[in-house]
Amino acid sequence: MRILTIFLYIFTFLFVTSVQGFPIPKNNKVVFDVIRKNKVIGSHEILFSEKNGYIHIETNIDVEVKIFFVTAYEFFHQSTEVWKDGNFIKINGYSDFEDEREYFIKGEIKDDFFFASGMDGELKLDKNLIPSNFWNQDVMYQKQIFDTQKGIVRKLDVKEIGADTIEINNIKVDCIKFTLNAEKHQKDKKQFPEYTLWYSKNKELMKFKFKSTKDDKIIQIIRKQ
Repeated sequence: MRILTIFLYIFTFLFVTSVQGFPIPKNNKVVFDVIRKNKVIGSHEILFSEKNGYIHIETNIDVEVKIFFVTAYEFFHQSTEVWKDGNFIKINGYSDFEDEREYFIKGEIKDDFFFASGMDGELKLDKNLIPSNFWNQDVMYQKQIFDTQKGIVRKLDVKEIGADTIEINNIKVDCIKFTLNAEKHQKDKKQFPEYTLWYSKNKELMKFKFKSTKDDKIIQIIRKQ
């Protein structure tokens, strides 16, 4: 039984700023709760590690919705990015959607181009294109992104709304608020939903939300640790 379509991209308050330009937690881990109708339906976890000057970023999203103890919806995504000196180098990913759609994503910078593969097959892209994971606030300043769940390029329309204060784990956090819209791909079954995102002054992603294109319920992804 399908009750909603979720596209999650998708990313301790003690952070240090890395040479990459995006924040990395001191414990090398960030966890978000995925919430629908005031119930936690999954988790969004990001793990950071460093080896020989390369930053590895692993994203794990696991969502399950149950109705009367019966699983109505499941979604799983795993990807690993590699960065060096603030530059995106490589990605490998896998997504399993609710209707048996599976996507294996690969991408790597070679010869001043970004060679990738996914839903649209083999692609030769601009080397400056960055992944769509929202933990990196630089996504908010891009005209295009590489969709890490389907392996395609999407045009973006992002607006900075301004300052906003939200409460996370009973702590008030001053944030910058954005809205993000992405173009619909010809193979998408639904219009890409509008996202609202909140980043702290230290560029930490604290919260984001969107409206399900299936049942109009609000999905919130909120920082847990």
